[in-house]
Amino acid sequence: MAATKEGVLAALKQIADPRGGSDIVSAGVARGVNVEGATVRFVLEIDPAHAKTYEPVREAAEQAVRALDGVDEVSAVLTAHSAKAPPDLQSKRAAQPKGPERIPGIDHIIAVASGKGGVGKSTVSANIACALAAEGRRVGLLDADVYGPSQPRMLGVTGRAASPDGKTILPLRNHGVTMMSIGLMVNEDQAVVWRGPMLMGALQQMLAQVQWGALDCLIVDLPPGTGDVSMTLAQKTAVDGAIIVSTPQDVALLDARKGLDMFNQLKVPVLGMIENMSTHICSNCGHEEHVFGHGGVAAEAEKLGVPLLAEIPLHIDIRLSSDRGAPIVVSKPRSAQAQAFRDVARKLVATGVA
Repeated sequence: MAATKEGVLAALKQIADPRGGSDIVSAGVARGVNVEGATVRFVLEIDPAHAKTYEPVREAAEQAVRALDGVDEVSAVLTAHSAKAPPDLQSKRAAQPKGPERIPGIDHIIAVASGKGGVGKSTVSANIACALAAEGRRVGLLDADVYGPSQPRMLGVTGRAASPDGKTILPLRNHGVTMMSIGLMVNEDQAVVWRGPMLMGALQQMLAQVQWGALDCLIVDLPPGTGDVSMTLAQKTAVDGAIIVSTPQDVALLDARKGLDMFNQLKVPVLGMIENMSTHICSNCGHEEHVFGHGGVAAEAEKLGVPLLAEIPLHIDIRLSSDRGAPIVVSKPRSAQAQAFRDVARKLVATGVA
């Protein structure tokens, strides 16, 4: 028998609201129930201060719905209550500049950036996210590269992001990673022709209105360069650190230095640098060749006093895996290439930012 919205609501009414006197449906906590075939999604809208109290409630609600006939998958996320303040309070708040703020439910945010395009930043972002998930972390990936959103293809995610109430957006999930991208809202071959204010608005919407749920870490795949999106992220959101991706060649390093300087100016810690396309080993003869040079990023990291997190080889399997929607960490987890990304993930976990 197929699951129905009424059946889901009936199951949720069996879960008591911790505040007492009612169940989570009658109390208005359980919202946005969406039933698509055998998949059920809903949100629990709460005060962020009570997130720990409601986490067991979320788990109990998931179990109750999963026990229903016709339900194979359940996704329940905690989200912050967004009641508007009275007009007089709103005007006072508007007059006060706000610093970077935390996103409820997300413990850490890591930005992955590059000074220029074409250095493999998005590939690195996808693999780090999957590597962190393989380490047992609850991971999200925000594709903030608005002009070139590639994460839906790299993570093998298709379809549109749903909005059960017209206000909140439900992200998609694959390979243990919760993902949101502007690419889920436009056609794959449609250009995003936006100016700065629209870019900043889209970024803030994807950060604040997406139901990320409880995450240990959110990876943000930034556009290349030092433009509006990167600045808005650092100024509006508390970012725990940034990772700079570059190839070893001098031209890429020139731009990488600018990215490092931007984060220093915005007071965002730089967690380290990654040298991508570091070396190429011929699959036929085993000859090693440094196509883009070698050691440039390591030397730059030492000069700037930041860690070198990894040297990722130029390998066809990395490219093929990304094109097929399963990053190398997922498709060939025992390969040397996958282990390089796993090492980065372990370093991030060890430093307490993921």
